Amino acid sequence: MRSLLALIAAFVLLCTGAAVAQAVGQYPFALTREGQMLGAVEGEVASFKGLAYAAPPVGGLRWRPPQALPESSEMSTAYEYGAPCLQPSLPVAREDCLTLNVFRPFGVDGPLPVMVFIPGGGFVAGTANDPLFDGARLALAGLIVVTVNYRLGALGWLSHPALSDDGSGNFGLMDQIAALRWVHDNIAAFGGDANNVTLFGNGAGATSIALLMLCSQSRDLFQKAILQSVPGRARLLSSQEAEAMGQQFVATLGQAADLRAVAPARLLAAEKRLLERSPGRFAPAVDGNLVTEDIAAGFAVGHESRIPLIIGSNDDETRFDSELEVKEALSSSGESIDELRKLYPDAARAADLAARFYTDKVFSEPVRMLARLHAATGAPTFRYRFAYVPESSRANPDEGHGRELQFIFGAEGIPGAGIFSRRDREVANSLRAYWINFARGGDPNGAELPHWDATADRDHLLLIGNDHIASGDDPFAAHLDRLAPKGGK
Repeated sequence: MRSLLALIAAFVLLCTGAAVAQAVGQYPFALTREGQMLGAVEGEVASFKGLAYAAPPVGGLRWRPPQALPESSEMSTAYEYGAPCLQPSLPVAREDCLTLNVFRPFGVDGPLPVMVFIPGGGFVAGTANDPLFDGARLALAGLIVVTVNYRLGALGWLSHPALSDDGSGNFGLMDQIAALRWVHDNIAAFGGDANNVTLFGNGAGATSIALLMLCSQSRDLFQKAILQSVPGRARLLSSQEAEAMGQQFVATLGQAADLRAVAPARLLAAEKRLLERSPGRFAPAVDGNLVTEDIAAGFAVGHESRIPLIIGSNDDETRFDSELEVKEALSSSGESIDELRKLYPDAARAADLAARFYTDKVFSEPVRMLARLHAATGAPTFRYRFAYVPESSRANPDEGHGRELQFIFGAEGIPGAGIFSRRDREVANSLRAYWINFARGGDPNGAELPHWDATADRDHLLLIGNDHIASGDDPFAAHLDRLAPKGGK
């Protein structure tokens, strides 16, 4: 096999002399700074999986900024995903995980628009290797799709003075920036246009992208962004709070040790115990360097990149399963049950009432706020609300957070993604077309799609519902006005 690969490499180098994507027989081939990559072909899409964009963050590189890989002329196969980043729920996860995956149309010349997906998972879980995020459907439309893994949990977000000169814990964000630099430097080798890059992601991925829009170190690495279900008013940890969390984590480990030599199993056990007491505490923090302010504060003063933006959320982001969760959500509203029932008259149960309130308070209203602020800078801004439920799930719908991802990627018949009906596919094709058009030129509109009006000085949005897709005034504006902070945007 090695002699075959060497022969292929020699043939390509002799015939092309350029670092561009080439098809050698049935082998898609790309020359990058880090070596010669041989991908796989399925149908009309070539994929390059498990490409390392930084050195393995292990041993002495644990809890350090990602380090560049050395230049190489070696040939590697890129047929299989790398390992997911370390997390309690995935036994196959490893520390050596700083990889990305590239999907491209096979046999199509570039330069092509690039879409980079940053997955969510609350900053403690998730992986770009999920079959749901296979980029083939998007690539078929003539795009390059990149999906990125980054460090999670304690390994991605721990702040402690023993770890670095400044105690910064935003290692996961550093990973994302390193991946974007890799894309900028190498994507031409896959047929991509480094000057036409769109970031998209949901939840923690969307939060990451919003922070990257505010970060001076990354603003030249992408030209458009799509924020799906971003909790735009969420307060980030201060550097002092993050360091206190780091001290708790080290104490939870139980014995004094070199933090960079502790076994991964011990790290995961300590992380799990700490998260049971303080959920959501491993996440980006204000460090004065990469992150200097909360998202809402940064957008309020126009510090974000003034780039074309799609932003939106889902109609039913959450479900509450326990009475305690319901009580906590309702008590946090500051409204009486009777007042909430006036806002949501169709919510029959207390759990439904709590879920509707949480969705609007955490996602819908903050998304509208960020859309208004970004539009005020003069940047093209398109807001949406995704209210479509697959036909097979309408009798008993599950939590809606992330539901739009199956429609965008077009995955079917895999864990977490059922088989679409004909109507489901029609909606998926439309939603995917909006995203593709936006990635190409910064405007989601196209032939045979319902027109999507940009957000300007009105509460305009695209509503994707069970019955239709239409652009117009937000029918929930009065609800969101009620939930907005007094004196807020």
